[in-house]
Amino acid sequence: MKRLQTNMFKVFAMLTIAVVTLAGCATEEEVFPVPTISTSGTLAGIPGATITVKATINAPAGIKSITVLKNGAAFDSKIMAGEKTAEYSKDYVIEGTAGSTVNFTVQVTDNQNQVSSLVSIPVTVSVVPPKTIVDVEGVIEGNVTWTADKIYRLKGYVRVGEEATFGTITKVGQLTIQAGTVIIGDKATKGTLVVHRGSKLIANGTAAAPIVFTSAEGVGNRAPGDWGGVVLCGKAPNNLTGTVELEGGYKGYHGGTDAADNSGSLKYVRIEYAGIPLNPNQEINSLTMGSVGSGTTIEYIQASFGLDDSFEWFGGTVNAKYLVAYKGTDDDFDVDNGYSGNVQFGLGYRDGNLADASGSNGFEVDNNSNGDAATPFTSATFANMSIIGAKGTASSYLDFNFQNGAQLRRNNKLKVYNTFITGYPTGLYIDSQKGSAKTNAANGDLVVKNVIIAGTSGWGTSGFTALNTNVYGFGVAVADEEQVAKTGSAGTVATKPIEIGTGVKASDWFKAIAGNKVLTSTANTGIAATLWSARPTLTLTAGTSESLIGTALPTLPGMTATDYIGAFKDSDWTAGWAEFSPNSVLYIK
Repeated sequence: MKRLQTNMFKVFAMLTIAVVTLAGCATEEEVFPVPTISTSGTLAGIPGATITVKATINAPAGIKSITVLKNGAAFDSKIMAGEKTAEYSKDYVIEGTAGSTVNFTVQVTDNQNQVSSLVSIPVTVSVVPPKTIVDVEGVIEGNVTWTADKIYRLKGYVRVGEEATFGTITKVGQLTIQAGTVIIGDKATKGTLVVHRGSKLIANGTAAAPIVFTSAEGVGNRAPGDWGGVVLCGKAPNNLTGTVELEGGYKGYHGGTDAADNSGSLKYVRIEYAGIPLNPNQEINSLTMGSVGSGTTIEYIQASFGLDDSFEWFGGTVNAKYLVAYKGTDDDFDVDNGYSGNVQFGLGYRDGNLADASGSNGFEVDNNSNGDAATPFTSATFANMSIIGAKGTASSYLDFNFQNGAQLRRNNKLKVYNTFITGYPTGLYIDSQKGSAKTNAANGDLVVKNVIIAGTSGWGTSGFTALNTNVYGFGVAVADEEQVAKTGSAGTVATKPIEIGTGVKASDWFKAIAGNKVLTSTANTGIAATLWSARPTLTLTAGTSESLIGTALPTLPGMTATDYIGAFKDSDWTAGWAEFSPNSVLYIK
């Protein structure tokens, strides 16, 4: 009996050990292999081309997440749902210079928090083959398209359509230019693109692929005036009579009665190193608009290093948004002959070494050259403009030919709202030597409202004397007198007061308008310390005592409501498509 009990105990013990062993095995986690990644190897393509970064993933424990880095920085990440296999893919637009490599690395974490090895996917940036240069001369008739895989060289006057004599349109054309296309102006023949009445230019670039009109010269050799520029001629009203032709006698006929005339569409376009003198005081500008109608689209245009004005309107009704006048030589925004459209969001930005002997201004505005009462009056509305002269500090150099942030003269009736002016010898000059712009101001027809002028006082003469062409020297925010004569060999200057109404100084008139301010410096306006730099910082900082960001401003008809003064707030609309160092860009290989 005793032996039987002993044997039963042994059997029970063995069963107990087996049960405990099985229970212990049940609590252990199953062991899975670490995730693995396979790729197709090295990829390649030219800058701007789109490739697909791909990887095949195997994770028996289930995929928890996928992380992808580009040159060590975050590129993409995905949270997964426990799939055991997956195909990862994401498009990438190739960046970088030819011959360089962009390195992607992929890593996977599984549901047991096991991490795979880093797997590399190199992308070789291939050499961009030279583009074919197509010489263009004469007249473009019918529908013609220029494509981004070629470069087009303008030789002499290239005309879209033709108007042989005033009122005789003999040919009509439409030129369409693809996004990303480069057009170069021949220096020897002063290549110029002229779009005649009844014809159209469709040049719609994108922020990623702007259309560029530039000099045919190579990197480092481009200069203002290398080629002509872009000229649009329309059928909208102006205040001229007889045969109406743009300056210079090159058959740039314009004008009519169709306020809604359509000369095409220009969006995300750069115009560089243009502007040629045809005759004394008669020049082609970077973008010249003769009686262009409101059916035309003008948006996101940068005119850089022009020899004459960056933008000039001779009559017309066209509206425009997002304009950059960058380091031009004469005036940033020149308005004449009854222009009556709306312009919102514009930057005028100057280089102290580049100025014109005729005097350089942010705005230069006339009703016409005589300052008479011809109608329609020059009465355009400009809003949210940033007029940035080159004198950011007392030690900044400025050529003696710089004059005014805004010179409103010759009987004009311009409206300027929500605008910031700095860095000029004089902020605002209402010039009545021809016509009576000051009478228009007193009557409320010339309007300057919610305008802040900063940093034009407190610096002394800085080398400016009475012989300076604008006679005021540095330190004048709003001009209270104008030059009437120079006498004697020393050029003694005689002046007379500018009164807006009876006995009211121009500066007092300006300050009495709600929203207008004259600030001694720009220190508290919210502008960046790097506003005057190679690539200017254009956005604002809020919260300072004299910030350009404030309460909501009055909504203007046909314009976007804003709560800030100037062209920018916290978003830089020049990003991606504008170029602030165009002489270093390689356009031609």
